[in-house]
Amino acid sequence: MAAAAAVLVTLCAGPAARAASIQPLEIVTKSGVQVFSVEMATTEEEKTQGLMHRKELPDGKGMLFDFSPEQQISMWMKNTYIPLDMIFIRADGRILRIAENTEPMSTKIISSGGLARGVLEVIAGTAQKYGIQPGDRVAHPLFNKR
Repeated sequence: MAAAAAVLVTLCAGPAARAASIQPLEIVTKSGVQVFSVEMATTEEEKTQGLMHRKELPDGKGMLFDFSPEQQISMWMKNTYIPLDMIFIRADGRILRIAENTEPMSTKIISSGGLARGVLEVIAGTAQKYGIQPGDRVAHPLFNKR
C-alpha cells in the first residue's frame, strides 16, 4: 500500500510541480538598474509551457527563455491569461526589441525582428514603467559580456 501511494505521489508531481531555477537578472537603463527575479526556461518542455495558464505575474518577476544559439525567435500568447511585455535580447546582452502589452490568449506570432539569444517575459507595462528600451543592457550569465 505504501508503494502504491509513493507511485501516486510521483505521478501527480509532473512537470508543473517541478521547481524552476530562479535567478537574478538586471537591466541597465538610462534611469538606473532594474533587478528582476526570473524563472529559467531552458528545456523544450519549459519553453513550450512558458507562462501558460498562470493567472498572475508579480512586478519584478519574469521568465527568461534560453534560445541558444542566437536565432530568429517567434513567440505567441496561446493559453496565456495575462498580458506580457516580451523583451528580445541579443547574445551580447543588448535588448533588440520589445513587444509591449501582448494580447492574452492570442495565436498571433510575435517575432524577435532579428537574431536573439533570449526572451524575457514580464508583466505588461514593465518596459514603460522602468523606461526599458532597445539597446539597454541585460546582465545575466546567459549573455556574453562585451
